[in-house]
Formats: sequence, C-alpha cells, structure tokens
Amino acid sequence: MTNREKLIDLLLDILLLDPSEFHLELKRDEIQTWDSMGLVAIAVGVEETFGYHFTPGEATSLTGVDDIIRILETKGISFAE
Repeated sequence: MTNREKLIDLLLDILLLDPSEFHLELKRDEIQTWDSMGLVAIAVGVEETFGYHFTPGEATSLTGVDDIIRILETKGISFAE
C-alpha cells in the first residue's frame, strides 16, 4: 500500500467519508466531521501511520488534504504515485 493510499484510508475512516466524496483537493471547510475532534484524530492517525507528530502550529494550520501531504513531504515522506 502506498503512502497516498494509507492517507486516503486514514482520512476516509476518521472523517467518515464515502470514497466517492474524497479527493486530494478536499478542504477542511467542506467536511463537517473535520472539526476540532477530527483534527485531533487526524494528528493521532498521522503519527501512528507515518511516525510524524504535527506541531500544534502545523495541526491548526491544516486547511485541506494538500496541507497534510505538503507537511509530510517536507519530512521525507513521499506521496508520489
């Protein structure tokens, strides 16, 4: 399973989304379940899945899936297909 697939599975599970609703350009304000509790769950899930712990500033600055990927890529975690 690629890192991209792992992230998609993680976010589908945490945000309670149907796969047909998901795309990599998805923004936080488009998803009701991406609230403060969803944000905590994403941070914990990312740490468990990828071994990276978001700083509080990084976590609160997340506005979409692309931000998660961008931050993780700067830490050496590849999302290339």
